[in-house]
Amino acid sequence: MDKQIVIGAIVAPHGVRGEFRVLPLTETPDLFLKLTYLLLDNGKKLHIKAARLHKNVYLIKVDEINSMDEANLLRGQNVYVNSIDLPPLQEDQYYVADLLGFEVYDTTELFIGTLKDVLPTGSNDVFVVQDNNGKELLIPALKTNIRKVDVAARRIVALLPEWAD
Repeated sequence: MDKQIVIGAIVAPHGVRGEFRVLPLTETPDLFLKLTYLLLDNGKKLHIKAARLHKNVYLIKVDEINSMDEANLLRGQNVYVNSIDLPPLQEDQYYVADLLGFEVYDTTELFIGTLKDVLPTGSNDVFVVQDNNGKELLIPALKTNIRKVDVAARRIVALLPEWAD
């Protein structure tokens, strides 16, 4: 089965005809202009009739929603697409959802922990790695720190920042 990837969150209805505002949670927000569908938290598929950029959100109109009240019921839900419908990645690029759960090791092959989250900071992402005791370590996701990502082995090798001792 194809993996579903979160690409946005429904933040509010827009107008009286069932449009809703989606805050993009992807580095390729123009994807909303190319999609033909969205999936909701419950797996329901919505067929996109129209999409347009409005300030920092996308206004989406779907076939299945025709009133402000119906659109309001969607508030707070994430929207997903199947990973197969996402644009191809360049070398050394990964979708966050594909990396979560990877084991993280330092450059001496010492186990550090498991990748629990990736925080977008604007300048670069930050990996949140949790050790076996529940302690979290933040590692900047820069080429100087992330030395190797082995997707097949679900393993990341990272050079720890000096302050991480």
